[in-house]
Amino acid sequence: MGPINDESVRTTSLTDDLYAKLEARIRSGDWVPGTRLPTQKEIAETEMVSRTVVREAVARLMAQGLATSRQGSGMFVAETAEYRAFQITRDEVHELADIVKLLEMRLGVETEMAGLAAARRTTADIGAIQDALQAMQDLQRDPMAAAKADTAFHMAIARATQNDYYARFVEFLGLRLVPPRNLYLRDQPEEAHRAYATKVHGEHEAILDAIVRMDPQRARDAARHHMQESLTRHSMLSASARGKGRSG
Repeated sequence: MGPINDESVRTTSLTDDLYAKLEARIRSGDWVPGTRLPTQKEIAETEMVSRTVVREAVARLMAQGLATSRQGSGMFVAETAEYRAFQITRDEVHELADIVKLLEMRLGVETEMAGLAAARRTTADIGAIQDALQAMQDLQRDPMAAAKADTAFHMAIARATQNDYYARFVEFLGLRLVPPRNLYLRDQPEEAHRAYATKVHGEHEAILDAIVRMDPQRARDAARHHMQESLTRHSMLSASARGKGRSG
């Protein structure tokens, strides 16, 4: 059983390496859209890998929209290869440094999103934001459930902008939108978790209040404050973690 798993891992690693090489040639413009790719046999010989590795790497190029097959003619760089969809994978956002980068980006997005929501919100939007905020309060003892309610809170604000792109962006981020509480608090006692939840709740209430009052500037200020607080908390933790790493 062991050798089979080892071989499988090795094949996956070789496939990853080959895919990265082929992708780089396309992204760099070395192979422009419409270019005919070498045959799988040629790639296998040039890169000194098995046909299985080549087949899987090429299949991944196709799945990513970078290559296309023309019957009887072979594989070609897709005409749309220059278009690159924005991606943040789950695997990327688990280190503190990655969460800080995501929070930096959200700082601008969430600030303007709250301002637009305050200007355009409906009564139904207010109800959805209030419901999510109440759910966060009710579920604060369950970090995962509270994180889902936190995401729902931001989604309700996104919908209140009446701009589908905000809603689609927040939906795309999903739970990656909310840094896991246990990452920040680690092994802190229950009182620290409660204090943290109370502080975040107050920040959220300030955003909601400004949106209810249809005050875009106050909503932007409240959202910026909330995001800046989260960014500061996690930046300090990241710096502390780096310091421990160096001293260890």
